[in-house]
Formats: sequence, structure tokens, C-alpha cells
Amino acid sequence: MSKSLRLSEKWFRRGLWLVAFVFAGFLIGLGGTLVGDLPQVEKRLQVEDFVDKAAFDAVRNEVRTAQKAEEDAETALQQAQLQRSKARSESAAERETFNNWLATRSATQRADQDPEVIARTQRLDVLKLAERKTQQAVEAQQQASLDAHQGATAAQQRQSEMESEGYARMSVEQRKLELRVFLYRLALTLPLLAIAGWLFVKKRKGTYWPFVWGFIFFALFAFFVELVPYLPSYGGYVRYVVGIGITVLVGRYAIVALNRYLERQKLAEALPDQERRKELSYDVALARLAKSVCPGCERPVDLKNEKIDFCPHCGIGLFDHCGVCTTRKSAFARFCHACGTGASGAPAPQILPVIASTPAVPAGPGGVS
Repeated sequence: MSKSLRLSEKWFRRGLWLVAFVFAGFLIGLGGTLVGDLPQVEKRLQVEDFVDKAAFDAVRNEVRTAQKAEEDAETALQQAQLQRSKARSESAAERETFNNWLATRSATQRADQDPEVIARTQRLDVLKLAERKTQQAVEAQQQASLDAHQGATAAQQRQSEMESEGYARMSVEQRKLELRVFLYRLALTLPLLAIAGWLFVKKRKGTYWPFVWGFIFFALFAFFVELVPYLPSYGGYVRYVVGIGITVLVGRYAIVALNRYLERQKLAEALPDQERRKELSYDVALARLAKSVCPGCERPVDLKNEKIDFCPHCGIGLFDHCGVCTTRKSAFARFCHACGTGASGAPAPQILPVIASTPAVPAGPGGVS
């Protein structure tokens, strides 16, 4: 049909379609923001809401205390190990010195050095005793660290068990919350879809059709695209069921419209040629001729064949001859393209130049104007 439109009308229609898409874009942005913010109407769930708060707080404090005790025991163990290393180092150094001294004494065989042997042996015993004490301290700290670790592990285990029970209850409530939020979104988008369907049936060819189509695009996008990220596990069934329902409704509408159209075509083809041409819109006739189809029955016709003046399918006149210049022309043309004569046989209206007339000057007394 675009070939039958005036150039300015084509651009106006393109501009109006742009308005429709821009309008749909803003509506989609607003709808996406609204759909995304719908979860804020519900309280955010936390695991603490689904456990015994007093018992959970006690276990949590116990975990913190046990972890602190474990950290302290580990620090004390590191200090004890450092002291043990120091005692071992001193004892080893003293033993090495003692062994060297004994080797020297054996070489000299001096009896006056026996008291020093006793003194050095006593010092070595003292260092060995200190080493054993540090070893005992290390072992005690290792036991304390192990006890603290086991206590922290047990407390964490009790906390994990309580959290697991809380998460199980929260999961059930989370599914209920998701269902409620999904129903909110569905309650928002389904009416939009219904309004869009009504607008498509009743208003898509009205004066404000760009806004109608913009709203239709927005409603379809909101339901089939915006709603998808928020569908629960069973939400796909809702989407497909609604899609099937819309398809059935649109298909039924198309089938009924097609049958009505075919009935109208049969009735129109039974009318006389002149009446059929009168009922056809000029723009519709031009659009169909531009597609090389009959304006009356919309079946293909070879319009380039100059021997075809009537539709071979329905018999409507496609070409006739000008009553003035006898040029072959379209039967639906309002004027002859060769001489400009109107379709009724009257000449085309002419635009004549307007000549300004000069008022007559009355004659003077002598008879000279």
C-alpha cells in the first residue's frame, strides 16, 4: 500500500511508527523498573528468623569464645615451642663444651680437675631439666590447643546444624515469597496483555494508532521478556499456557476474519461492475494494482498485458478508454493521464490566471477619456 501513498504521507507514517517504538521503549523502561522493584514489598528473609534466637545467639557466642581460646592456645603453643628450642640450643651447646673439656682432660690426665667435672655435669643436668620442662610446657599447650580446637569444632557443628534447620525452613518460606512476588508480577502483566488485546481488536486503526501499537509492543515485551527472569520453577507452565491461549484467540480471530472476508468478497463479486468500483477505495485500488493483483478479488493479474481489460477471475473492469482522446487508461484512475479528462468525461479543472482589471476612467468634458 505504500506505493499508493503520497510522499509526505509516507514520511508521516514512518514518523508515527517511530513515535510508536519510542513510546513503547519508555513504557518498557518504566515497566522493567516497576517489575524489578516489586520484591521490595516483601521482607528480606534471613536464616536468623527461622531458628531459636536465644539458643542460636548462645551457640554463636560459644563459637566465638572457642575460636578465641583456640587462637590463644595456638599463640601460647608457639611461645612454648620457642622456649623449648632455646633450651635445647643451650643444652646442646653446654653438652658440646662438656664433651670438648672431657676430651682435653683425658689427654692431660689431671686429677685436680675432678671437681670441675662434677660442676659441669651438674650444670648440664640443670639445662637438661629445663629442656624437659619446656618440652612438658609444649605438650601441655598442644593439649590445650587440641581441646580448644575440638571445642570450637563442636560449637561450629552445633551452629551449622541450627543453620541447616533454619535454611530448610527459610527455603520453604522463600518459595512462598517467590510465588507471591511472581503473582504480583503476573497480576501486573496479565491486565496489560488483556488491554493490549482489546486495543489490537478495537483501536489499532484509530487516530491514535501509534500509541496503541506502542502499548501493544510494551505489553508483549513485559509478559514474554520482562517476566522471564523472575519465573519460578513452574513459571514456564504459566508462560506457555498464556502463550497458547493468546495463540488460540488470535488464530480464532484470524479464522473468523478470513471467513467474513471471503463472504464479503463473494457478495462483492456478485455486484455489477460499476457498483463494485464505487465501493472500492481509491487508495486501496491503487495499492492492489501496484502489487499486480485485481482490486476486486485480489487475485494475480498480468497488468502489463495490454489485451487484458477485465479481470479473468471476477470480471471487474481494470482498463477502459478515455472518452475524449481514447487513450487506454486504468478504470480506477480519476483523470486521464494523456489529456487530463475526468473519469466522468468532463475536462479536468483548469487553473486560469487572474488578470487584474483596470477600472474605466470617466470621459472628461471634452469627450476625451
